[in-house]
Amino acid sequence: MSQGQDGAEQRLVTPGAAIGPATGRRVGTGALIQGDQIIATRVGLVRERHGTVSVDPVASTYMPRSGDLVIGTVVEARSNLWFLDINGPFQALLPMSLAPWKVEFGGTRDHADINDSLLMRVQEVDEVQNVVATMRGIGLRRLAEGAVLLVDVQHNDTLRAEGAALLKRLRDLSDCRIVLADNGRMWVDGEDAGIDWLRSLFRDVAAAGRTDTLNSIVEHHAANAPNRGEA
Repeated sequence: MSQGQDGAEQRLVTPGAAIGPATGRRVGTGALIQGDQIIATRVGLVRERHGTVSVDPVASTYMPRSGDLVIGTVVEARSNLWFLDINGPFQALLPMSLAPWKVEFGGTRDHADINDSLLMRVQEVDEVQNVVATMRGIGLRRLAEGAVLLVDVQHNDTLRAEGAALLKRLRDLSDCRIVLADNGRMWVDGEDAGIDWLRSLFRDVAAAGRTDTLNSIVEHHAANAPNRGEA
């Protein structure tokens, strides 16, 4: 049994499955210590790195939480608010009072129209899963340039690990500005070659599905990166 060790073949576990002994190990996401055993708390692949055992999800659905940075797509504009697709089971609403513009009643489309992408934060999720977003904050804005790519939320931990080293590498290789949101979307802006390179890379990542392949896919694509000589 591999027990998810470095270099070993990974194995699929389900919630409640015993991964292995806890002695001398720490737990990361997707696992907990129960007695002297490490127990999985979700369906996924066991990974052990530097003595920390985690369970990487095979697939994840974005569930909004207060404070999340999200990229939303406008699907409806009413007289005093917008409804947005945030890549989750529920739409978010953005009241004009929480928008960064001075909006006249009935003038919402003058500032953000259908299919526009907005960088926002989740302000509140109530007990019946109503999601209220805000654009009152530093850097929150309408994304008028660049492109929005889909990045499965299961990859966010890997992209942000070790001080976001992998995300910085992607910025260097593509020579693009990158904002990774919490809801499975990424905004990229730069030359067309860099955006196309990132789009191709994440198509391959989506096809692979597994988080443990992300680094290897990046290295595979690095040879064709627009900025490979300076990364």
